[in-house]
Amino acid sequence: MGELARIGVAIDADLLAEFDDLIARRSYTNRSEAFRDMIREELLETAGESPESPVVGTITMVYDHHVRLLSDKLVDMQHDHHDLVLSTLHVHLDHHNCLEVLVVKGKSVEVRKLADALISTKGVKHGKLTLTDPGRVL
Repeated sequence: MGELARIGVAIDADLLAEFDDLIARRSYTNRSEAFRDMIREELLETAGESPESPVVGTITMVYDHHVRLLSDKLVDMQHDHHDLVLSTLHVHLDHHNCLEVLVVKGKSVEVRKLADALISTKGVKHGKLTLTDPGRVL
């Protein structure tokens, strides 16, 4: 970490009270560290805005494995993009639902395209892509 700079922030009292409740639930010891983490998170959210940017991240999906040929389709897509998929985790949530997490690495445009294809596949109930910049340390 570089040299510390102090700033002042004007904030509505009710909003500050909600923020204090949030940081207490998350076990922050002070507001400053909570603010720093929020700023880091927002800055890293821009990871991969450029199509050629290198990114790492996860694709998380919940799907019904009873949907005809869905598991096969998802595996085929992953094999077609084996250069992007580093690892997978498959969890049986109940008799119908599975959770799958893919760890991915590659150019932003390629990773996003794969995530969109997987998440939009019929039978996938929920999906989310989370990216970060592998070379940026904040």
